[in-house]
Amino acid sequence: MITPFTADGGTVDEDALRRLVDWQIDEGIHGLVPNGSTGEFLSLSDDERGRVAEIVIRRAGGRVPVFVGTAAEDTRDVVRYSREAERLGADGVMIVPPFYSTPTDAELYHHYKTVAEAIGIPVMLYNNPATANVDMRPPLVARLSEIDNVAYIKESTMDVTRVRDILRLSDGRMTVFGGIMGYESFLNGALGWVAVGSNLAPRAFADLYRLCVETVDVPAARALYHEILPVIELVGQHRYVTATKAALAEMGLPVGPPRPPRLPADAAEREWATRTVRELSLMAG
Repeated sequence: MITPFTADGGTVDEDALRRLVDWQIDEGIHGLVPNGSTGEFLSLSDDERGRVAEIVIRRAGGRVPVFVGTAAEDTRDVVRYSREAERLGADGVMIVPPFYSTPTDAELYHHYKTVAEAIGIPVMLYNNPATANVDMRPPLVARLSEIDNVAYIKESTMDVTRVRDILRLSDGRMTVFGGIMGYESFLNGALGWVAVGSNLAPRAFADLYRLCVETVDVPAARALYHEILPVIELVGQHRYVTATKAALAEMGLPVGPPRPPRLPADAAEREWATRTVRELSLMAG
């Protein structure tokens, strides 16, 4: 989920966040992940991170699971954020690796084991080497899957064979969610997709899951995938925050600007967002 801010970016727009939660759930989304990359967690204060998690969990009210992003550079901070998420009622936490210290495999194992042993809710690993500067390859993921509570991974590389290899090497212990390559990950055995584009088209993205996993109607899934591909392309690469916020504004669900160092969408991005929203007839409730 994105994090809505007031027009000046100074504070979290709590009313907009509640509206976003309700709209996502009404549209059929299967789960919510606040305080992740798209939620600009690095631009939130500790108090804001806690408040965003609290609002999403309370507003969801058990209608869908909520996994809270609790990543940080210091393992002690991750433990603190994760314990707070559990106390607030989160169903799990999602944790990208420490992103500056470039930890070794042994350090990553210690990091995740320390966090997992400090809480009683599941941990979702988040492998995103393009931004985290750390790549958790399938053999390491399989080892991490042996830790109690480490049950899920969001695999966000362009190599969907990793989905296959994680499933094989973890012997069924790890449930894989796609990151960038959602549809392709489903075809390789993923059971979920933590998708940026679902901020804009939650019903369509939820339908893609159903077609891929529940009814296993690959031709229909492929057709739907090509329909929503413009959304995926719009929010791809560095645009994932700015373009998402620009599109939501066009859809009638204003969520404020991103926070620096990110800049608001430029004219070309706004035009792209407007064109995508209108061509796909996207609209918020």
